[in-house]
Amino acid sequence: MNVDDNLPAPDEFAPNTLAPGDPAPKDTTLRPLELVGGPDLPPAVGVPAQVSGGLPAPPAKQLPDDLRVPWDWLDLFILVMLALGGTFVFLILILMVLSLFGIKLAQLQKNPDEWTFVAVFSQILLDLALLGYLAAQMRLRFRMPFWRTIGWRRLPGGAARGTLAFALICGGVFLAALVSAGSALFPPKGPLPIEKILLARPTALLFMVTAVLVAPVVEETIFRGYLYPVVARAFGVGAGIVITGALFGLLHSIQLWGGWWQIWLLIMVGIIFTWVRAATKTVAASWLLHISYNSVQVLALLIAMRGPRHFPFLH
Repeated sequence: MNVDDNLPAPDEFAPNTLAPGDPAPKDTTLRPLELVGGPDLPPAVGVPAQVSGGLPAPPAKQLPDDLRVPWDWLDLFILVMLALGGTFVFLILILMVLSLFGIKLAQLQKNPDEWTFVAVFSQILLDLALLGYLAAQMRLRFRMPFWRTIGWRRLPGGAARGTLAFALICGGVFLAALVSAGSALFPPKGPLPIEKILLARPTALLFMVTAVLVAPVVEETIFRGYLYPVVARAFGVGAGIVITGALFGLLHSIQLWGGWWQIWLLIMVGIIFTWVRAATKTVAASWLLHISYNSVQVLALLIAMRGPRHFPFLH
């Protein structure tokens, strides 16, 4: 007896041979690859939607919420170009306004204190303009809320949120003291450019207000809120922390030019700021660290260079 004699004829495999009421067989056909990801993120690696036997496919690895931002490298490049162009635009506008009151460029160049005041004031206008540009971009282009989209979220910890905020403020004070002590180990051989800013009282006061009230908000928004997510998404969190912190320190190298050890310390400070931002997933944490650090540094610098007798409010 041949075994093939007991096999059904080929027609018996046809779907129309099912008896009425019989359940349909499971569909074991492999589906096409489906891409996993959000509308504002690059698609993740494709995975099968369903494998043989009806088992669900493993979920694709997704980015953390604090790195899921709608801007990219092109937007960072545009921001850099705006910052470079704005540096000259606001300086020219200020000079034009001053010329209406009879103050000429040659007169400013002969008086370093007045020229420094103009430069500091121009930087304040540029910082506020860049902040306004980012706010307009979030609202008008991406149709998203500004502060939360760019990384300003509540501190984690729930009931312990206040304790964390206090710890960050104390951490900024400790970091400023540590950097000051480290800077004293290898003092610069000559005066630093930042010291010229503090020679005249009006410029020193304007610089102090900027360093405490304006700079921490603008710099944390740009570096830890706008730059860090793109860099971390491209190269990883660790590289994002180092790159962002290094760029932050190098941006301030103009004020410390000649003090190479001081520039290196500021790069390390920038890395610490970014690490706190990455660990807490909010710019608010690095801002608290930044504002307390700047407050201590500026106060100590003013006292060291001019002495309390030049600043009655320090008595």
